[in-house]
Amino acid sequence: MKKLGKKGSYFSKGELALWFASVILIIASFVVFDRKNFLTLAASLVGVTSLVFNAKGNPTGQLLMIVFSVLYGIISWEKAYYGEMLTYLGMTAPMAVFALVSWIKNPYDGNKSEVKVQRLKPKEYIVTAVLAITVIIGRYAEMFLVKNIVKLINMRRRKC
Repeated sequence: MKKLGKKGSYFSKGELALWFASVILIIASFVVFDRKNFLTLAASLVGVTSLVFNAKGNPTGQLLMIVFSVLYGIISWEKAYYGEMLTYLGMTAPMAVFALVSWIKNPYDGNKSEVKVQRLKPKEYIVTAVLAITVIIGRYAEMFLVKNIVKLINMRRRKC
């Protein structure tokens, strides 16, 4: 991979500016509104960096997304956002693992820092639609279950 920030850099000036502005806004928000939850700051910085690498088709982005998902899962657990925790640890992290493996196996012209892009075949559109519908139904079922489990927990707490 080319060095960052030099002429002929891997990232364009615009991409670097977007990433830098995002980092500055995240840090400024942390300083103004929080100043305590450093794990949240770290997760936000890892997340925005992941997006920049993913936009370039770089497998490093998927690796960072796995790290982000774990950090966000921990934060969600601590804040009792169980639906968010399940989404990131049960959906986003596994998808990033599969994407990372796929991206590493399919480099673009031998360049391991970029992924080869392929077109979907008609059958793959159908499989994608069926899987998307399945995930949507599963997600709503998950939210329903989590909501009712939380209600049960709260009811038992009140009885004690």
